[in-house]
Amino acid sequence: MEKFYLTTAIDYVNGAPHIGHAYEKILTDIIARHYTQRCDNVYFLTGTDEHGIKIQKTAAAKGITPKELCDENAQKFKDAWKALDVDYTKFIRTTDEDHEKIVQHIFDKLLKQGDIYKHSYEGLYCQGCECFLNPKDLTEDGLCPDHLKKPEVVKEENYFFKLTKYKDAIIKHIKDHPDFIVPEFRANEVINQLEDIQDISVSRAKSNVEWGIDVLGDDEQSIYVWIDALSNYITALGYDTENPSENFKKYWPANVQVIGKDILKFHSIYWPAFLMALDLPLPKHILAHGWITIDESKMSKSLGNVISPTSVLESFNLEHPDAFRYYMATSAPCGRDGNYSDDDFKEKVNAHLANSMGNLLNRTLSMLVKYFDGEVKPEFKGENPLAKKALGTIQIVKKHFDNFEIAEAGLEITSLVDATNKYVQDTAPWTLAKEEKMTECGQVLVNVLDVMCIIASLIYPYCPNIASDMAKQLSFDLKTKLDDLTADNIKCGKLISKEDIKPVFLRLDSELADKSAKKQ
Repeated sequence: MEKFYLTTAIDYVNGAPHIGHAYEKILTDIIARHYTQRCDNVYFLTGTDEHGIKIQKTAAAKGITPKELCDENAQKFKDAWKALDVDYTKFIRTTDEDHEKIVQHIFDKLLKQGDIYKHSYEGLYCQGCECFLNPKDLTEDGLCPDHLKKPEVVKEENYFFKLTKYKDAIIKHIKDHPDFIVPEFRANEVINQLEDIQDISVSRAKSNVEWGIDVLGDDEQSIYVWIDALSNYITALGYDTENPSENFKKYWPANVQVIGKDILKFHSIYWPAFLMALDLPLPKHILAHGWITIDESKMSKSLGNVISPTSVLESFNLEHPDAFRYYMATSAPCGRDGNYSDDDFKEKVNAHLANSMGNLLNRTLSMLVKYFDGEVKPEFKGENPLAKKALGTIQIVKKHFDNFEIAEAGLEITSLVDATNKYVQDTAPWTLAKEEKMTECGQVLVNVLDVMCIIASLIYPYCPNIASDMAKQLSFDLKTKLDDLTADNIKCGKLISKEDIKPVFLRLDSELADKSAKKQ
């Protein structure tokens, strides 16, 4: 694999980041980290969407400029992703000067080649969706189905993109590439939407929407959100209509673009059409994840259940975000909705990270110190009955990631941890030591520690800090590529001393950790 380019949706900066934003960024970061274990050139793009009427109105209500509002809120997103160890390559803002310039050139190119035309239009416009809605898509009460608000009637002369021109080509691409839309069951939904597709407005009159990118040669029009926002995936790489950069040539097309299911239409219909019009290859996969509910209820400001992504870390007094990352990533099967609750979070991470994985490493190293002063002797090396399952798990995890089944891959790693725990219970090294079968005891411990190196490598994308602590105690190089992993990872000689054995994850209700009490 020569390169791997992945993107998230860019978040609208009309408000602060919430747990739904965090879910998407964590998923994408885990995919990115996994692929760094398989290739050397991984490029991970995220960022913020900063134009439009909502920004304009919110800024006006606050008595600040739209750019000041964007600067303030974009930083909140950056701070949140830093707190969650989201290790992106680039953070793009659609107010970046180079992005705005390239968007103007893209718009101008499509206009000159006849894919964009000017047209007077009257339609139902939803500010929340940032698009015109078809009357048949509204609820019985005439509301937007996503925002439950009545769209306003807007009459303007705008520029339109000939989306209908590309309808058949998009349908053919989806049918010819059944893995283009992930999960696959969403493809029919997109094809049904394509049946009634119409040309789309790609500009707004400046008299209505002033905060946007100017159309070259037309002082009365602002480039409308979708050409602006969607183009970030190529402008970030240095795409230009005349002379694309080497970076663009190296990384495009994207291997996967991670988005929420609510914006699938724009990414699987509008975006492919724009790319076809620009004569550019389409992304290989569009991954549409589900929503995160809170205690089985949809997040809503009116319900007061919108959770900021860092509040969980603060309320449980977590030193690093690994537990939250693991929980979120394994909260829902590929493309399905997930749920967050404090009780489930605590129960799950205690069971998987503290009781199963962390305790397995801790007690195995403790026995190595107790019985052998932390030394691995040559006679402890032999055939490992866990090797087949451990090496097989690597391949299963890779296959899950190839299908973007992040939760499923996480559960496979947990299964390997459970099998290793069972092996310890079945072989009972403490009994072997009591019976003075020291070589057999040492072999069991080293067999477990060899597998723990593989577990550390596999869990790294989910829990980079825990994996790093595990690798340090195992003297294992976490930079080892997955294809280079073997079942023989522990070196002979002194491995660890008693004072160097530390729990990699304390239970959330541990008195030592004092993490059960919520901060007041």
